[in-house]
Amino acid sequence: MTRLLLAPDKFKGSLTAAEVVAALSRGITATAPDAEITACPIADGGDGTVDAALAAGATAQPATVTGPTGEPRETVWALEGTTAVLELADAVGLKALPGEELSPRDASSRGLGELILAAVRAGAREIVVGLGGSASTDAGAGLLQALGARLLTADGEDIAPGLAGLEALASVDLSPALAALEGASLIAANDVANPLLGDDGAAAVYGPQKGLGPEAVAAADRTLAAAATLLDPSGATARAEGAGAAGGVGYALLLLGATQRSGADVVLELAGFDARLAAADLVVTGEGKLDVQTLQGKGPAEVARRAAAAGLPVLAVAGAVTLDLQELASAGIDEAFDLVSRAADVPDAIARGEALLEEVGREMGRALPAHLRDSRAASSPLP
Repeated sequence: MTRLLLAPDKFKGSLTAAEVVAALSRGITATAPDAEITACPIADGGDGTVDAALAAGATAQPATVTGPTGEPRETVWALEGTTAVLELADAVGLKALPGEELSPRDASSRGLGELILAAVRAGAREIVVGLGGSASTDAGAGLLQALGARLLTADGEDIAPGLAGLEALASVDLSPALAALEGASLIAANDVANPLLGDDGAAAVYGPQKGLGPEAVAAADRTLAAAATLLDPSGATARAEGAGAAGGVGYALLLLGATQRSGADVVLELAGFDARLAAADLVVTGEGKLDVQTLQGKGPAEVARRAAAAGLPVLAVAGAVTLDLQELASAGIDEAFDLVSRAADVPDAIARGEALLEEVGREMGRALPAHLRDSRAASSPLP
């Protein structure tokens, strides 16, 4: 019996990681009925982080928070013992914007702070915060306010939400937020190393996808710099790797004492990936697009790295694959399958994603003997 570990990320904008696993499983079972399949949906801190924790056995905790532009937002976080897993994307991310209409100046991270507070009140002592897909560029000001921090205008009033409100920041008191987190530790889980400011910062790199034009990006960077001078006059936190994650939410979490970790590493740990890997003969991973960004510490790359280190063959699937054979091999991937080449065009591949994944699964099932034979030959000592 061949033991397969299916550990894909989501196909963004199309299918969740669990849906990818289900479609591949149907196809593999059709051509390799004796295969034993273990599901391990993954994420890297963005969309799907909570889903991965739930798939690993955590308990769903529903919550209503303030959405990115002030409307109530229904979301879910995960709890396993005293460890909570939260996801920015679903609470206050781009996907949470009403009608997905961008709001670059007014969008706020407040709802994420409300989730953190809910987790603390539920008894969580380790709080994993998945960053990615944010709608705001507020340096985490809304998050800090939700935890009780006083971010005030020159008139002593609370600043308004979002980047627009941050422009009026005149004084800061973080002590109430720090007190609210007493006894709890924060982990900022993401796959970026950007600082808060400058050409590689939150506004310059991620502002355009949130609706900031070139002039607005420069103005936003100045606003973030002025706010950072008040929040941490030393400037050290603004320069830290990951401070620019999620429009500067990474910066706010670092101010609160968070430890930054690779989102992929955190999710694989939560999912018990290494133990599942030890019981596998072959690993399947993937995501919406396998490209050079995949190789920068994203989930499928880490899955492939660990599997290859264990001497296991790795198959990958994606909507599109732009990596060449050498790049795939260097990443530990033996063969990659795409969906676009099987469809009329990209929209067709998205629309028929599950059916095409089943087709790929059938091909994978037929290819198992060859990949396992090659893997065993490669691991056998020379005579």
